[in-house]
Amino acid sequence: MPPFSSFSFLLFPSRLNGEKQVDLKERGKIVELTNLYIDLTARFWFASGRRTNSLTPIVLRPHTRFYRGIKTGPSFFPVNHLNKNLLAVLWILALAAFASAGIASAQTDWKKDWDRTVENAKKEGQVTIYMFGYWRALAAFEMEFPGIKLTYATGGGSNLGARIMAERRAGKYIVDLFSGGANTNFNVLHKANALDPLRPALLLPEVLDESLWLGGKLPFTDPDDRYIFAFIANPSSAQLYYNTKLFNPTALKSFWDLLESKWKGKFTSLEPTNTSLGGAMQFLYRNPDLGPDFIRRFFSTMDVTFSGDSRQMTDWLAQGKFALCMGCRDVEQAKNQGLPVDVLDTSSWKEGTALSVSGGTLGLLKSAPHPNAAKVFINWFLSRKGQTALQTLGDPNEPPNSRRIDIPKEMVAPNNKLIEGRRYLDVTRPEWQDMAPIFKLARDIIGSRK
Repeated sequence: MPPFSSFSFLLFPSRLNGEKQVDLKERGKIVELTNLYIDLTARFWFASGRRTNSLTPIVLRPHTRFYRGIKTGPSFFPVNHLNKNLLAVLWILALAAFASAGIASAQTDWKKDWDRTVENAKKEGQVTIYMFGYWRALAAFEMEFPGIKLTYATGGGSNLGARIMAERRAGKYIVDLFSGGANTNFNVLHKANALDPLRPALLLPEVLDESLWLGGKLPFTDPDDRYIFAFIANPSSAQLYYNTKLFNPTALKSFWDLLESKWKGKFTSLEPTNTSLGGAMQFLYRNPDLGPDFIRRFFSTMDVTFSGDSRQMTDWLAQGKFALCMGCRDVEQAKNQGLPVDVLDTSSWKEGTALSVSGGTLGLLKSAPHPNAAKVFINWFLSRKGQTALQTLGDPNEPPNSRRIDIPKEMVAPNNKLIEGRRYLDVTRPEWQDMAPIFKLARDIIGSRK
């Protein structure tokens, strides 16, 4: 006899062990297809030359006319009366039927899970999120799920991360989700064991479909590939901005040109230890054409003026107090108001530019008070509807670029669009998320300036 169980092991999670009946609940009501599979596999096996001397009776199901001259309904006839090619076709059709039934079963399963999760979320009645920057998109969620009240707090990612940790030290588990920079999510929350895996919360097929995301994979940024989901991919130009009256961007072709003596004292920046500057620091540190040497020389020799207030730095830039800024905020808004500021596009420079999350990662807090509502929000936010709302409403001054590639991009800000042929270094790579060596270098630099 042919080794049916070995065939079955490839097709199913567990062997059939010769049984012709399938657990209908487990197999999604695949009625009698196991019988058909075994029967046709046997016919194919014997038609391939492994016949017995006797006429072997095999029951053919379901009741279908397969070939002229073969009666419909259960029948007994010798295997060697069947055409070999016909047997091969029937065997392939049986496998296709199994695959279709499996897909239908999976679709039914996710739909049941989703409906049950939404129902339980409505019973919880609320979801709480601390979110950097893109809070305007949240109104679309409340329109989609009016039975789930959305409570949120907004602010800088590092401040929100510190707030969550302070609440947890006080025994207060208030927030379900945190949306902000990858560095806060990883180096503050994940390292403190404050996050639950987010991957198991993904239920919608359109969210789980890796082909719909930039790079052809689900963009988790943590080494475990399951905690921190990156949903934005903006070219960040190392978070550099300039005063259009004091600086000519076409004169530079490399980051190393920024170290020319004429720019000494012309920079303002967040301190390199500030997590809000994390994407820029990762790009400079990990770029093989820049690295620690560039960081050391830039912050140590260029007489950079530090500030802890990114909006204050934008004011200084607009006023002409400085020609260049690293880590300014709301520059696009200031530009739209007619102020002489702009983003420094480095994507055509020798070293390229960073592909940054720009405050766009999502983490699920451990012991979330509204776990089902959190799941509903996660799946909605990462769906086509949610990511379209992010691009359209999230930041009206500088619409971000979602990592979903199956949604329109017309509304994305020109400086956030990816341009074919340009060089981008994706700093969300999981092996780069540990900022410890970068922060150590930054602390050494700050210490040497004092």
